[in-house]
Amino acid sequence: MIIGVAKEIKEQEYRVGLTPESVAILKNAGHKLLIEEGAGTGSGFFDQKYKEAGAEIVSKDEIFDNAEMVIKVKEPQLKEIQMMKKGQIVFTFFHFSSNVRMTLALIERQVTCVAYELIEENGVRPILKPMSEIAGKLSIQQGMKYLEKEYGGKGILLTGTQAVKPGRVVILGGGVVGCAAAEIASRIGTYLTIIEKDEMKRQLLKERFPGCVILDSTEDNIRDAISTADVIIGAVLISGHRTPILVSKRDLNYIEKGSVLVDVSIDEGGVFESSHPTTHNNPIFLESGIVHYCVPNIPGVVPRTSTIALNFATLSYVKTLAENGEEAFKKFPTIRSGLAILRGHIVHPALKEIAGL
Repeated sequence: MIIGVAKEIKEQEYRVGLTPESVAILKNAGHKLLIEEGAGTGSGFFDQKYKEAGAEIVSKDEIFDNAEMVIKVKEPQLKEIQMMKKGQIVFTFFHFSSNVRMTLALIERQVTCVAYELIEENGVRPILKPMSEIAGKLSIQQGMKYLEKEYGGKGILLTGTQAVKPGRVVILGGGVVGCAAAEIASRIGTYLTIIEKDEMKRQLLKERFPGCVILDSTEDNIRDAISTADVIIGAVLISGHRTPILVSKRDLNYIEKGSVLVDVSIDEGGVFESSHPTTHNNPIFLESGIVHYCVPNIPGVVPRTSTIALNFATLSYVKTLAENGEEAFKKFPTIRSGLAILRGHIVHPALKEIAGL
């Protein structure tokens, strides 16, 4: 198969779909690799390394003109969609629920979309997991930073000192993102509260984080917790569906001025009603005196770590798709779980709801 890797054009996105090491493995398996010029530069993987791995360095036009499968990291931008060919397989993160316009454009181009975030194996989302872990860990780091007075924050040090108590962190959601955030928050000694609706998960969280408060996801519990929080992390994911809003604009009145909301869920719409996507270049905004950090591609700020982790998760699926083409959807249930659009036809039930079809 001819596999193309396009350079990301989403603002402040430095990751790349394949590393030189992955390219060498695919090349040795008999596939042809086309890498867009400069695709890996932001992650520290330069064109010469790709050449040494056996790839051809080409233009973006050549990628979309010739590749049977295009590997990306983030959702395709409209400019890229216009370049896609009928039947071309596109393997990347899509986050359809927050971008109906993109979804309809992909359907119109009659491409085949396999979504990283929908791939499921043994009840786990193996490609989403490492990116969620990185985003969760970074969420505390960003929350700490934007508590600084310069950005509109309270002007407190989240870790505290020997003479000053540490700050309070509330995490909405106890999945991969929530646990990764909780790991960092507990390690630096914050007062930590995790709110999770699933009873079994709550029990596991109590065992894993014995020093923190674990609460059921009710309106009263959320409102009480956020009223004293310094940093609130939105860490809810219902894959393929829009994230439920857990904190309304009206609820901002219960949050202390200068607190920081980090909406890791913004890829799928966000848990805070007041959220809207921001960028690494302009990551925050203030509403009702509350700092909002709503960057959709949080792991993109550490592109080398993120790219290596992503490749570790995706390579086996790339190999399966390259070896089998569309037959992979019939032979392998895991690959089929990630299939959202097949030659312009919606096949994933959640996506039918999103597109209104």
